[in-house]
Amino acid sequence: MQARFYNGLSRQYEDFVPLNDQRVTMYVCGPTVYDEAHIGNGRPAVVFDLVYRLLRELYGPDHVVYARNITDVDDKIIAKAAHDHVDIATLTRETTEIYQEDVAGLGCLDPSLSPRATEYIDDMLILISKLIELGHAYVAEDHVLFDVHGFDGYGQLSNRSLDDMLAGARVEVASYKRHDLDFVLWKPAAAGEPGWESPWGRGRPGWHIECSAMIASCLGMIIDVHGGGIDLTFPHHENEIAQSCCATGNKLLARFWMHNGFVMVNGQKMSKSLGNFLTMRGLRKDHAGRALRLQMLMSHYRQPLDWQTARTSEAHAIVKNWGKFVSDAPREKDDDLLGALCDDLNTPLAITIMHRRAREQDHGKLAFGWDLLGFADADEQPLIVHQRLGEVEIESMLKARQDARKSRDFAKADQIRDDLLSKGILIKDGPKGTDWEYAD
Repeated sequence: MQARFYNGLSRQYEDFVPLNDQRVTMYVCGPTVYDEAHIGNGRPAVVFDLVYRLLRELYGPDHVVYARNITDVDDKIIAKAAHDHVDIATLTRETTEIYQEDVAGLGCLDPSLSPRATEYIDDMLILISKLIELGHAYVAEDHVLFDVHGFDGYGQLSNRSLDDMLAGARVEVASYKRHDLDFVLWKPAAAGEPGWESPWGRGRPGWHIECSAMIASCLGMIIDVHGGGIDLTFPHHENEIAQSCCATGNKLLARFWMHNGFVMVNGQKMSKSLGNFLTMRGLRKDHAGRALRLQMLMSHYRQPLDWQTARTSEAHAIVKNWGKFVSDAPREKDDDLLGALCDDLNTPLAITIMHRRAREQDHGKLAFGWDLLGFADADEQPLIVHQRLGEVEIESMLKARQDARKSRDFAKADQIRDDLLSKGILIKDGPKGTDWEYAD
């Protein structure tokens, strides 16, 4: 079956034909490991895990190589370690373990490779030296910077001119830059900061050069798919293309660029200041990984995802229903579902097909979808399995909600509803009153 994906580089839907169908390559930008990962980090992990599963289904598990990196040297890591008075190596090790546990709980397969930036410093030094030799980078005040004006293709991914990029970017203004958009490949390390010896003095790499070096070392000079969040398009992915293409002389770094949309919470941007900052670990404490995975797949990957508690409870009920039919069912290939995923990963349609298979009691095809969509590998229970609320307590909360609605205190009524949903109680208002049931 032929897969078609939206290619962010061409801004068109294209048939996916790998360079080598015996070794299909994909790279996805992973987290910067300074704290617990939030759902904005979880969404690309789930989205590109599904791309990985689809490619394995189409080309065979042994013929797909997927690398998802770990950024373990960064300003945020240094600041967090100093704030918490912990060793940087300890911080990055612990946060990496938490991230990997969380995405596994959401049903994500282990990538073929999980390169850590600090393991590829020598590769970065070689790449930077080549860029200087070719005239695409320059040394200034112990920094090495990439000269964006020396690459005609700069802006091709984000489809913006240099002036437009400069107007909309938050760039570091520095006197040693030739141009404001020039970006750091290497910078000096202060005393007490992680650093490595280089021809330009003791320092550490810039963020962008890390991914270019890991891609070349792990997968090759040109790869089939590069994925990540839409927020990485500029400057990160744009800069990856510039430095990689200038170093290799190739016109491409990746043949397909795929980006998932932003994550919001109840229609608002997620932020700690708004009190709506949701970590994967926090969600997993109260919700099964299967439900969280389904909720992430309910929206098409390129569209924004609005995270709502009610949707989580809805997802709980759906996966619970599907799960009743698949445990003993033999796996039967479902061309309709596979076709939906081959159509630019159309998960809303795939979920509709799963509902239809459940209604038709076509358990073999339901089992196929259950496995391919990744629910079989996700956690069946929350990390903390709460004792169920008793019927008396539930009825009391529903009575309080009804009283709040009668007095037009809708904020209180909504809060009680959300409290019930967070405890796994599904409620449905009708003309004869409110019905409820356990989600799990």
